Amino acid sequence: MPSPLLSRLDARTGRLYFAAQAVAGAAWWVGTALSESVRELTLGRLDPVLVAAFDVPLFVIASLLVAVGVRRAVWIVAPWTAVVATGMALYATLTGLAGWGVLLMIAATVGSIAAGLLVWLGRAPTEWILFGPFSFRLATATTTRAHVTRSAAQIVVFWGLFLGVIPAAIVYFEQRWGLHVDFPDAVRVGGGILFVAAGALGLWSAAVMSTRGEGTPLPSAMARRLVVTGPYRFVRNPMAIAGIAQGVAVGLAVGSWLVVVYALSGSLIWNWIVRPLEEDDLEARFGADYVEYAHAVRCWIPQLRPFSADVNIG
Repeated sequence: MPSPLLSRLDARTGRLYFAAQAVAGAAWWVGTALSESVRELTLGRLDPVLVAAFDVPLFVIASLLVAVGVRRAVWIVAPWTAVVATGMALYATLTGLAGWGVLLMIAATVGSIAAGLLVWLGRAPTEWILFGPFSFRLATATTTRAHVTRSAAQIVVFWGLFLGVIPAAIVYFEQRWGLHVDFPDAVRVGGGILFVAAGALGLWSAAVMSTRGEGTPLPSAMARRLVVTGPYRFVRNPMAIAGIAQGVAVGLAVGSWLVVVYALSGSLIWNWIVRPLEEDDLEARFGADYVEYAHAVRCWIPQLRPFSADVNIG
């Protein structure tokens, strides 16, 4: 079951988004015509007349058509927005110009695709995120050592990707596109301290999950037993808290506001899409034991008094 927020999203919500996008797109083009600063920040040295000749009908007008009920116009505006975002990204990478225009078009692409799905399907297809390593599968019954080894491998791969490779790419483009903002040294040091603390919490959570839960942190090898020991006594999702905090810490340590946004965006995806599906699965598998635990322990905010009920059962 999706989160209460996402469950309220429907085709009308999607059309409202496209109405807002049409207004924003029109305002942007007015801004480029009236302000040289807006034009340089978002278009660089591209010819605004030539770009507008394509973008006004395919982005602004197409968004308006979707807003008034022409569903098929989704297949115009969403692909066009993705093409423009890709082209702008290439242009900004080659020239170092129009970085803000790239960010705006990336945001518009994500919004157009999400709203387009609402318009076309009438709902948010949150179950689509459950694929590959994110699909729910019970861990194979094996030894504790095997679970620990698999968890360690997952940590190396996912920390390396989500806390190393992706942030490094974001930092590169942030600097190349002229979007970098200097962070005070104290903030960078604080980011390093936060990373160590969050990393310790993540390792503790993974160790408890693999030794007491007979599984791994990833949904593709879920714990076979309900775990309410270790950090799980104080908060229901210590692994998620650790991962989000680590992402923010990396952004602070390297002085990248876009990496911080990336980490916080990931937290919204996890909270609104992944967590409700995971909690439904836990309740289906562990029944009253999980319900008791979920009622006693908060999702995000740790509590001083640890959960003590003995529900660590299969």
